[in-house]
Amino acid sequence: MLKKTILITGAAGYIGSHIAKHFLANNFKVIALDNLSRGYREAIEILQKLGDLEFVEGDILDQTVLTNIFSNNQIDAVIHCAALCSPDESITKPFEYYQTNLLGTVNLLESMKKFKVDKIIFSSTCAVYGEAITLPIDESHQTKPVSPYGISKLLAEQAIELYKNLHSINYVTFRFFNVCGADSDGVIGDSKKPSQLLMQNAVRGALGIEAFSYTCSKVDTPDGTPIRDYIDVEDLALAHQLALDYLKTNQQSQLINLGNGVGYSVKQIISQVERIMGVVLEKNQARPRAGEYSVVYADASRALELLQWQPKKDLVASINSLLKWYKNKPRGYSY
Repeated sequence: MLKKTILITGAAGYIGSHIAKHFLANNFKVIALDNLSRGYREAIEILQKLGDLEFVEGDILDQTVLTNIFSNNQIDAVIHCAALCSPDESITKPFEYYQTNLLGTVNLLESMKKFKVDKIIFSSTCAVYGEAITLPIDESHQTKPVSPYGISKLLAEQAIELYKNLHSINYVTFRFFNVCGADSDGVIGDSKKPSQLLMQNAVRGALGIEAFSYTCSKVDTPDGTPIRDYIDVEDLALAHQLALDYLKTNQQSQLINLGNGVGYSVKQIISQVERIMGVVLEKNQARPRAGEYSVVYADASRALELLQWQPKKDLVASINSLLKWYKNKPRGYSY
């Protein structure tokens, strides 16, 4: 039987590389597109040793690159992870965020329309919701993002909906909550230095790789730190395969939260890392990040109902996978 071929944009990044590894392990051919502005060539080279992966160094803003990919491959579906994804950075660089996250998505949709590829799985974010009005947050919650990052992702969601209505491109849009963890084998992981992700930074601090600093403002929660919903990156990767299976047999597009459905404060995450690793972190205070909010956690029941997906890895498993990754690559990828 011929392998199915999927295009993964942003495949050299943290989330994209884990999704690519999952699909390679399940005998797909992966076309990995990344401009390497935020991703890592070494991640691609590791993945190429694990399965049938073709790397294209290029940008989703470049229509010629996309045309070459779609004209030279029989693409069955697109998994769209390529994006700029820091709420804090987006406040000072809104143009770059709208350009990459919105116009890049439209570019991709135009190529899909031209080459008659009718399935896309899109990486969106809980940042589209903004401050929680009701908890847990389900997919019908109002969307009132507080940063250009969240706005750009919401606009991209709307563009995908438009292309579904006009051109029958079916989608599953995942709104990710806080992604954490690393590959269970310790082969790939988050390599940003520093990471913008709390659990990663806490583990790095506990290992003595880099000093840990709070980057959150004081908020109105029981311990004064923001509360978030943490989803392991391997659970997230599995959800993408289930979404592809869903799109093969259903014409109904879906918007789906991916989270654990439980909120943990910043201090609770740090305490868990300290307990597992047997250390007490020295905690500095850095400049608080902008574009944040106090409490958010998911109602993830739609993912269970439609995809039969539910998280398999708890906080302990996620922290242990990060510990394995950073012991293997304390400074992350080399290049």
